[in-house]
Amino acid sequence: MASKPARRKQNPDARMPLREHLLEFRKRIILVAIGIAVFTVAGWFVYTPVFEALQAPILRAADTGDGLVAINFEGLATALDMQIKVSVVIGVVASSPWWLYQLWAFVSPGLRSTERRYTAGFLGAAVPLFLGGVALAWWVFPHAVQILTDFRPENTTNLLNAQMFMTFAMRLVLAFGLAFVFPVVMVALTWSGAVPSRTWLKGWRWAVMGIFVFAAIMTPTPDAITMIIMAIPMCALYFGAIGVGALRERSRRRRAARQQDSADADA
Repeated sequence: MASKPARRKQNPDARMPLREHLLEFRKRIILVAIGIAVFTVAGWFVYTPVFEALQAPILRAADTGDGLVAINFEGLATALDMQIKVSVVIGVVASSPWWLYQLWAFVSPGLRSTERRYTAGFLGAAVPLFLGGVALAWWVFPHAVQILTDFRPENTTNLLNAQMFMTFAMRLVLAFGLAFVFPVVMVALTWSGAVPSRTWLKGWRWAVMGIFVFAAIMTPTPDAITMIIMAIPMCALYFGAIGVGALRERSRRRRAARQQDSADADA
């Protein structure tokens, strides 16, 4: 009597259907929002020293030049609105390990169970890169303010709209932080099989052009040196991410070939 065919074991790493992906995405978004909200409350209490640090280059420009340079709060609720926005940005920066972990947790179901142990490696790379981008933007910001205010003619007044000034500062900080962490996301997408490394490599010209355009927009100083200083590390991280993804793909192919050879030998 012929034996019944053995049942296939369920693959724990099988890809989730679309509905489960959407539910998982919603769950991660809620967790991210809760984490940011908690740190936003903490950011409310450190708003004053952060605002003083952001205002410092304006005060220096006012001391070294002729005329008035100051931040102007135009509306009645402008100061409150700005404090809320700055607190949210502080919350985003401070909670970066939390929401980066949620990003990894959303991507990791596409990885094999043996690869999910790289969570610590992902966070160990993503968090310092994000904070490094934030620190770089923090370093660029006062230089940009100083250079831009130097264009003001003598004996003139430069009253900076508080909302626009703070929006520019916060956008700069978050943009550089996210730009520096994007290569780690590239690696995660390559490891999950969502985007092969050759796809990233094929688009390297567009990526480099986009990086330099981004650097030109986000560094409002008129000199090209600052733009190049910003763009070169981002390009290096982009190609480094491609290299890491390609090495992992090659390792997978070698492991698959060994398993195939072992299966052929046992047949």
